[in-house]
Amino acid sequence: MSQTTTLLDDLQELEDHVKAQLGDNLISSQIAYGELTINVPCNQIVPTLKFLKEDAMCRFTQLIELAGVDYPERRKRFDVAYMLLSMENNTRIRVKLQTAEGDTVPTATPVFPNADWYEREAFDMYGIVFEGHPDMRRLLTDYGFEGHPLRKDFPLTGYTEVRWDDEQQRVVYEPVQLTQEYRNFDYLSPWEGSDYVLPGDEKAD
Repeated sequence: MSQTTTLLDDLQELEDHVKAQLGDNLISSQIAYGELTINVPCNQIVPTLKFLKEDAMCRFTQLIELAGVDYPERRKRFDVAYMLLSMENNTRIRVKLQTAEGDTVPTATPVFPNADWYEREAFDMYGIVFEGHPDMRRLLTDYGFEGHPLRKDFPLTGYTEVRWDDEQQRVVYEPVQLTQEYRNFDYLSPWEGSDYVLPGDEKAD
């Protein structure tokens, strides 16, 4: 029996066990790329994480990542994905939930204290609020930063720019002002905008 077959058998056994234990609190599950992913309702995330951490067959004792994902076309715009590791079983599992903009997600800090900064990052980057978090502040952006940079509708330029003001002798924040007129590049010519024609210019007459 190959190592891949053994891994798939172990994952299938784990999936069957999780399904049996979570019952109606499990929305869906999938084995792909050598990993089990389960989807649970938002209000069941803390009991699910607690079960996966403490269950004798699971023993997912380490939260190695928590990440947000933005799907602006969906009613429940955001996914929150929790990546767990079982050192005892050398196995990983991904737990996902969906939440709408303006809704809150229960904090995972009572189960995994290291979720603290992960949740602050998800709040900072996506605006996902974790209810019950001990210190729900921005983590990576500055005080007074406007918007959430990893949302798909966040402008590439941002809303404010920072510069040093010699007169005031301090850093000042100002609305973004583009220094040149916006140009619509069509990428047909590598020398677009030049006053002369070069070989390979598809738009040259």
